[in-house]
Amino acid sequence: MALRTLEKYGSPVLREKAQPVTNITGDIVALAQDMLETMHAFSGIGLAGNQIGIPLRIITVLHPETKDNLVVVNPEIVVMSAEKELGEEGCLSIPEVYGKVERARLIVVRGVNLQGREVEIEAQGLLARIFQHEVDHLDGILFVDRLHPAKRLLLSSKLKKIAREGAL
Repeated sequence: MALRTLEKYGSPVLREKAQPVTNITGDIVALAQDMLETMHAFSGIGLAGNQIGIPLRIITVLHPETKDNLVVVNPEIVVMSAEKELGEEGCLSIPEVYGKVERARLIVVRGVNLQGREVEIEAQGLLARIFQHEVDHLDGILFVDRLHPAKRLLLSSKLKKIAREGAL
């Protein structure tokens, strides 16, 4: 296992649409382990492949209640409740920036685990928010894109500063 470098706001890979993983190989399992280690080292609760410069559809999540490590390959949100909730978000790739984002309160995520078996996870509250945030990453969407325009404007100088500073 190895600690990976985090890409920061302004890095082009964060805006790439990640490619599907076609085969669960030893390299993919090692990548997942590196992602988990990196997520924990930076006190994160979720991490997407793009955030470490690997535009593959793989995410790691720390379950907020059970503290289990979850790895989902090729995740897709197949159900989103009409009921929304506003909650504060931050991002390892955008340090010290936080904002309230509206997300579906309940979702169902489908993907594949590291054993190659299909998984389906029903999530609500914070876990649902984490999954939505990480799947957004895989589509090149950052949480700041979902903030109210006035809030984005207030953060613009801070975001430009992060972009100038480069990777962690």
